[in-house]
Amino acid sequence: MTVLIHLVYALAYTVAGLSVGVTLPYVRPEMDPLLGWLVGAFIVLAGGLVHEVVTRLDRERVAAKRVTRLHEVVEGLHGEVARLTADVERANAALEEARRSGTVVGYDTVVQEVKLLQSLVARLQDKRTTRPAPDGGPRPPQSRPRPPESGGPLVAAQAPQIASPQTATPAAGPLNDAAVLETVREALKADRIDIYLQPIVSLPQRKHRFYEVFSRVRGADGTQIKPDRYLAIAEREGLIATVDNLLLMRCIQLIRETERRQHHIGFFSNISPATLGDAEFMKQFLHLMAQNQTLVPKLVFELGQEDLRAGEAVTMAILSQLAKLGFRFSMDQVTDLDAINVDALLLHDFRYLKIDCHLLVDPGMKDKVAALRKRIEGEPIDLIVEKIETENQLIEILDMGLDFGQGYLFGEPRLSKKPV
Repeated sequence: MTVLIHLVYALAYTVAGLSVGVTLPYVRPEMDPLLGWLVGAFIVLAGGLVHEVVTRLDRERVAAKRVTRLHEVVEGLHGEVARLTADVERANAALEEARRSGTVVGYDTVVQEVKLLQSLVARLQDKRTTRPAPDGGPRPPQSRPRPPESGGPLVAAQAPQIASPQTATPAAGPLNDAAVLETVREALKADRIDIYLQPIVSLPQRKHRFYEVFSRVRGADGTQIKPDRYLAIAEREGLIATVDNLLLMRCIQLIRETERRQHHIGFFSNISPATLGDAEFMKQFLHLMAQNQTLVPKLVFELGQEDLRAGEAVTMAILSQLAKLGFRFSMDQVTDLDAINVDALLLHDFRYLKIDCHLLVDPGMKDKVAALRKRIEGEPIDLIVEKIETENQLIEILDMGLDFGQGYLFGEPRLSKKPV
């Protein structure tokens, strides 16, 4: 009740008591007037007492309703807490199971990966060495040391070979070299790196066994810049190691994020001598991959035949460290079948040889292909024929009894879907 209602009741009791005290002596003349006032006072007190009892009962009724509602709320909260507790326990159990099975990346791993990416982006910022020449054109190429005349440990020393089409530098596009390099820098920092995947199939079943990972740099306007356009520029400006390292990290992220959906699929990714020679990056990369052992069997690193021909001791030492973690390697861009040293390949855990289809279907190469097949027979080295484009080419290759194929006949490189 409000204060006003209480005042009204009190006034009513007082008026009733006064009325009795005043009128009672007139009604009963023989009664003492003092007694009339006492009866009036009694009526006032009795009315106040009844009002107090009624008020307390009303308050208790309201309080009881509130307590009932509170009990209902508490019971509801208890049920919600029980459900949340069960959810947390299930989540913890699932997380623990995922950790045991190696399908989840720990917090420390993510932090380490982010720090590594941040350091690479910072190096891009620090190495802004490209400056236009006085006439507005790009800087002249810096001199590069010639590779040693003696062959590397995996490839015998041979006379210089004609560069393959894969290694040829295409003509400059609409952007000049300085603009291309700046576009690459900005795209790497803004995470505008598109990953493309091309299948590698088993022969003759044509079942997808691997994917080769390709990267495309996308400018702010959506323009794509392929590696054959920017790699030579980045190498000339001393940025090739940083660019390659960033692209490798994007590849690792892709493989990790698609791991749950691609349990039996492996990935081929190029790793350049510049990356292998970057001691600071490789130290962090080796530590990162040691914490992500489940990714190691899913990734095969590719190195070109010419890169291995000129391989230095540092490069081979890094390959050995990667092999100790469980990585396997593939030699690609093969142009000289006679120069392949099978024993050295096995020693350094090379398990794949990628050979251009046009090289295999050349009539003058059949004897060399047969000799190579004989050398690797019984060894854990598989041949992958790349750039297969027609059914006729495939028929010739199948007659050779080769293991894997890659090319537009089985699928062109397609943009990888962004992970959810």
